[in-house]
Amino acid sequence: MRRFLSGFGRSCLTTSLVLMLSVVPSVSYPQSIPSKIDWPAYQDQAVDLMRQYLRINTSNPPGNEIEAAKFFKAIFDKEGIQSEIFEYKPGRANIIARLKGNGSKRPIILLNHTDVVTADPSAWRVDPFSADIVEGSIYGRGALDMKSEGLLQLMTMIILARERAPLSRDVIFLATADEEVKDEGSIWMIANKADLFKNAEYLLTEGGDNLLAEGKVKFVGIDVAEKAPFWLQLTAKGQPGHGSRPIADSAPNRLIRAMTKIIAYEPPIKLLPAVEKFFKDIAPLEAEPLRSKFANIRESLKDPAFAKELTGRREYGFLLRNTISLTMMNGSKQTNVIPTAATCNLDVRLLPGEKPEEFLGELRQVIADPTIQIEIVNTFKPPNSSPINTELFDTISRVTKVHHPEALITTKMLSGYTESQLYRQLGIISYGWAPIYTTVEENEGVHGNNERISVRNVRQGTLEMYEVVRQIAR
Repeated sequence: MRRFLSGFGRSCLTTSLVLMLSVVPSVSYPQSIPSKIDWPAYQDQAVDLMRQYLRINTSNPPGNEIEAAKFFKAIFDKEGIQSEIFEYKPGRANIIARLKGNGSKRPIILLNHTDVVTADPSAWRVDPFSADIVEGSIYGRGALDMKSEGLLQLMTMIILARERAPLSRDVIFLATADEEVKDEGSIWMIANKADLFKNAEYLLTEGGDNLLAEGKVKFVGIDVAEKAPFWLQLTAKGQPGHGSRPIADSAPNRLIRAMTKIIAYEPPIKLLPAVEKFFKDIAPLEAEPLRSKFANIRESLKDPAFAKELTGRREYGFLLRNTISLTMMNGSKQTNVIPTAATCNLDVRLLPGEKPEEFLGELRQVIADPTIQIEIVNTFKPPNSSPINTELFDTISRVTKVHHPEALITTKMLSGYTESQLYRQLGIISYGWAPIYTTVEENEGVHGNNERISVRNVRQGTLEMYEVVRQIAR
């Protein structure tokens, strides 16, 4: 997924943090980075391993994550790092590795998932599993979601091991299967192997939102909470028949009428307190008139024209309302057959505090056809959150300050689900963050076409990820 605000109560976000970072002198590498480390060599290795990893096709379905686990295992074995693969189904596997600390602090988990969503090669600039470098970017499915972060976490393990960095806490690398579909990998680990990691204090995984614009990092959003997926399948039934004799009230026709109403429906705007704070925080980054409108966002949203414009922007709309995306449709398997049933699937994402049964009631009113069946096709997980007044949050902020003094640090609610929701239930403080800085255009590649990561991101991210983990684990 991917790749957004903190402090949720039962019904709303309550806290958001922003730090305006001060300017520091320009240096090749921060003084806190040990000069003896050969960073160019590690960065070259990171680019090479990133390309190798992206060439492993772990499209889910079917997944085949065992190949990614073997890739990691071979590297850990070479580096002398303890690791173990758990193949919980044929071809579906997780891998865990550990660097031991002195035990004075509880462990930190570096969590990533190895599966990726499917890709249509005909719509890509290059083959989705070629890892070709084009105009300074490495193309590949998973380049942002989330093989890149997994690679940066791998590099952190390698550097810590080679440099023999003294650790106050265990550093645990955990790569899981099936996050993009049923999340079986993490669910299996928690059910069967939780003793290996349940005492961890912190966890870093995908999420967050780091905006790069005009060559500068505008803001770094650390994900401490997410919207909740609420997937639905709609089914219409009707009289079947030969396609040459139309049936006005056929199953496909009735489903299309329902879908048309859903697509036209705009759920009500709900400005949660922390989302309001987020817009106020980033207002200084905008030019007028947007700067003034963001600074007084609650009043601004009372203007229908502005509300329509803002919610129509993909980077902001999901923060302000429950969202519905039509993603799958199914009818007859033959062109000349009118089917008995037609179905479509909706990817619904609910704001924190929303009740799924109330949303279903809204949707039924919108459809206004009691014969349309609505089935819930996933297990609804009420959203949870992590606090921001922690050593890890402060460490991320401090390291970011060194590397990107112009950036704003904030929390940002994530539109999609991450596995943080599962591990928070074990009492682990979980953040979505990676030192990967992307433009709005680059973010369109996540679950889309031409997914890519700049070589610069891989090289710089290797340094920044290491520095955060090294500081929190020293």
